[in-house]
Amino acid sequence: MLTGEIGCGKTLLSRALVRHLQSDRYDLAVMANPSLKMADFMKEILYQFGITPTRSKLDSLHALNDRFLENLQKGKKTVLIVDEAQAITDIDVFEELRLLLNFQLNDLFLLTVVLLGQPELKVKVETLKQLAQRIEIRYHLAPFGTGEVRAYVDFRMRTAGGKGAAFTEDAIVAIHEVTGGIPRKINTVCDLALLIGFLGRCQEVNRATVDKAYRETQ
Repeated sequence: MLTGEIGCGKTLLSRALVRHLQSDRYDLAVMANPSLKMADFMKEILYQFGITPTRSKLDSLHALNDRFLENLQKGKKTVLIVDEAQAITDIDVFEELRLLLNFQLNDLFLLTVVLLGQPELKVKVETLKQLAQRIEIRYHLAPFGTGEVRAYVDFRMRTAGGKGAAFTEDAIVAIHEVTGGIPRKINTVCDLALLIGFLGRCQEVNRATVDKAYRETQ
C-alpha cells in the first residue's frame, strides 16, 4: 500500500512500475477509477486482465483462478494495481480484494495487489482488520525537504537541457515554503517563475520571482 498527499507522485510511480514490469514475466491489470460497486468492480478487473466479463460472480472467480494458474504455469506473476483506492466507497469492494488474495497454492500467492491512494486510504484499511493484516509492505510518500527540492528542480532542469543552476538558493527555499514540498505544486510554481524570469530577462530566478509566480497561481 502506497499513500501520499495529492500531487506527491503516486500515479507517476505506478506508471513507472508498469513500464518496468516486463510483459513476459508479469500479467498486469491497472484500475485507475475504482469507485465502483462490487459487481462492476469485478467486471472491471476481468476487463483489465483481458478476460471477457461473465454474468455470475462464481464464473468470474473461476475465470480469474484459471488465469492465475495459467500464469503460474508460464512462470509469470499476476499483479493488480488499484490507483486512487481511497475513492472506494463500497466496503464490499475492499472485502472482495481481500478474498482475491485467498487465491494461493500452499504458501504461494497467485495474486499481488498494489493499493495507491491519499492518506485517508490508510484510515479506511485500518478499519478492516482482515485486509490490513494482509498488507505486508506499506510506504507513505512524504513531501520533499528543502534539499530534495533543490535536487528535484536541478534534475528537471538538466532533463530539459538546462545548464547550471537557474534558481538561486533563496529561490529554492521560497519554493519549498510556498509549495510545502509537493512535487506537482513545485512544477507549477517553477514553470511560471521561469516564464516570469524569461520575460524580465533575468539571469537567475530569485525569491522575488518565485513569490510573484506563487501569487499568480492563487
